[in-house]
Amino acid sequence: MRFFNKKRRQPPAIIIVALIDILIVLLIFLMVTTTFKQQPALKLALPESSQAQKSGANEDAPLVLTIDESGILRLGVDATPVTADSLRDKLVEALAKTPNLKLAISADKKAPFGQIVKVMDAAKTAGIKTINAFTKEPKGG
Repeated sequence: MRFFNKKRRQPPAIIIVALIDILIVLLIFLMVTTTFKQQPALKLALPESSQAQKSGANEDAPLVLTIDESGILRLGVDATPVTADSLRDKLVEALAKTPNLKLAISADKKAPFGQIVKVMDAAKTAGIKTINAFTKEPKGG
């Protein structure tokens, strides 16, 4: 006689769809909460200015020309090296694409001043009307 009737156990089932949903929610959460900060290609020690201003988001992005402490010129977002002689031609090309082009000079504190003057001369002869310089606010105030 059998008094106990053994019930057959079903193996535990893992619902993959629910796991995928949870992973997608976690992925979206991580993407939203992560901040993406763009690091400059060159480490520059910007000069301080009490008149330093932050540019607005609604302004057109300027063409950035970087001058490092040894005086090497790099043009644009991809930081392509440019000589002082070919700079005017590159600026004329960029001005032809964007008529109201603004040039932003990002020069190191220790950059040779002669290079900065050459850049400004090349920009003026190319016909660029607005030239700005990147600076940072003083730490004291």
